[in-house]
Amino acid sequence: MNWTRREMLVGCAGAVPALVSVASLIGRSAEPERKTLGVISHSYSLRRFTDPVLLLEYCRELGAAGVQIAIGARDEGYTARLRRELDRQQMYLEGSISLPRDHADTARFEAEVRTAKQCGATILRTVMLQGRRYEVFNTAEDFRQFADRSWQSLQLAKPIIERHEMRLAIENHKDWRTEELLDLLRRAASPFIGVCIDTGNSIALLEDPMAVVEAYAPWAFSTHLKDMGVEEYADGFLLAEVPLGTGFLDLPKIIGVIRRAHPEVHLNLEMMTRDPLKIPCLTPKYWATFANLSGRHLADTLHMVRTHAGKEPLPRISGLSREDKLKREDENVRRCLSYARERLAL
Repeated sequence: MNWTRREMLVGCAGAVPALVSVASLIGRSAEPERKTLGVISHSYSLRRFTDPVLLLEYCRELGAAGVQIAIGARDEGYTARLRRELDRQQMYLEGSISLPRDHADTARFEAEVRTAKQCGATILRTVMLQGRRYEVFNTAEDFRQFADRSWQSLQLAKPIIERHEMRLAIENHKDWRTEELLDLLRRAASPFIGVCIDTGNSIALLEDPMAVVEAYAPWAFSTHLKDMGVEEYADGFLLAEVPLGTGFLDLPKIIGVIRRAHPEVHLNLEMMTRDPLKIPCLTPKYWATFANLSGRHLADTLHMVRTHAGKEPLPRISGLSREDKLKREDENVRRCLSYARERLAL
């Protein structure tokens, strides 16, 4: 379901019945001071913003510094409008884009790159796998074929982004382990291809979150900043985004590592309000694509989970009404932004 402006306003009113507009939902009279943390559209995966102008307006009221969202291919009137809003609000814009699937898809890709540049974006975040490695692939050969397709897509994208001087930030998206993605970047050998560091995703691939940030920091073009909660279950562990400051990640240290490597990189909040994800690392299928991965990684990760699991179960939303889910989502994002301003100086 994609929301129009009217539907978004009605949805917000439904989530909080006394409030009937974006401004009143956030509280225009008490608009927080904007600092440096942006918000990605996935933080509103329930509300599902698809119009960058609407997301920009909504996040401005929250006090966010910018947004990351799929921009698509737009006409000149729209791009001019979005550019004016960015300039007027002094906010930044990062795009999100799918790599070209084949030669026939390069025209679509270039049109979206061109639109993003016209709107004022200089960063395009992308992923190479929409799903999760341990759920999508059944064999090592399946993953090898995916790796080949990913490399071909990146080779198709490379001359286009270089021609337009746009930076492509590949997210660690529960697909590549760190050494695999870094190998891809080194082979691509382009100053316009780097990483969108997600601070929590790689835990699902049995990687230490701080080690991941330190490895990717020199390549960082963008970020998805999140805090994480964990909990054991029969087949492995549960993993969930939680409001900043309530999880186990060392956020000040993470931010410091990224800032020292690239002070100019935007920090973008990703706070997805959903049930915890199941990481079935004790099942045979999980290991189908990890033939050479040492059991030490499993032991270290399970130790981390047992050390940092909270006394209370991770938050879940599956039993909530649509209105309560939307309200929880909005509360979680505002709580994160407040913590970032007050405790992280963002």
